[in-house]
Amino acid sequence: MKKLLAEFIGTMWLVLGGCGAAVLASGVENVGIGLVGVSLAFGLTVLTGAYALGHISGGHFNPAVSLGLWAGGRFDKKDLIPYIGAQVLGGAVGAGILYLIVSSSPSFAGVGSNPGAFATNFYDADVYGVNYGMVGALVTEIVMTFMFLIVILGATHKNAAPGFGGMAIGLALTLIHLISIPVTNTSVNPARSTAVAIFAEANAMGQLWLFWVAPIVGAVLAGVVYKFMAPNK
Repeated sequence: MKKLLAEFIGTMWLVLGGCGAAVLASGVENVGIGLVGVSLAFGLTVLTGAYALGHISGGHFNPAVSLGLWAGGRFDKKDLIPYIGAQVLGGAVGAGILYLIVSSSPSFAGVGSNPGAFATNFYDADVYGVNYGMVGALVTEIVMTFMFLIVILGATHKNAAPGFGGMAIGLALTLIHLISIPVTNTSVNPARSTAVAIFAEANAMGQLWLFWVAPIVGAVLAGVVYKFMAPNK
């Protein structure tokens, strides 16, 4: 239960911090943080969460990470369902807190019906001035999640330099967002995508399947590849 609570809190923090930055601060007039700021916010949530909670649960905060670590021989399959459940629930609570904050504004008129509203993920939508289709979104999410897991598996390997894993993982997630926000609003995390889709008025639920399938495929592939390159034993 302590591990599950840590995963719950860590995923809640990731959604509240990362998606909160996107919703509350990215477009504020004169002081908006923009794409770079949102990318840093997601990276910082994982970095801080990893150091605060990683020694309790491993600091996954992401169903794809749990599955990738399992595929890489680093995680027991009996813990997969409980971990994923805690992550999805924690993400939903984080999105709920964000919704309460947003809806407290006198000018609140709903989170909006456009793709990307309330930090939702999307494909085949012209949100940032360019339209990327389903194939582009699939490739992006698979490859970005693959590389994210490669960094995680490498930074936490028994032969890696101790103490720097959280920093490498946080910076990797920042880089991933800098690359892929224009394409899909960056998921690489099914719990994060599900959390905001619950509260969004857009057609986010109809596209949510991609943001489960692609990250899981990328993560499992990375687990298999890294286990081959650098066996745990």
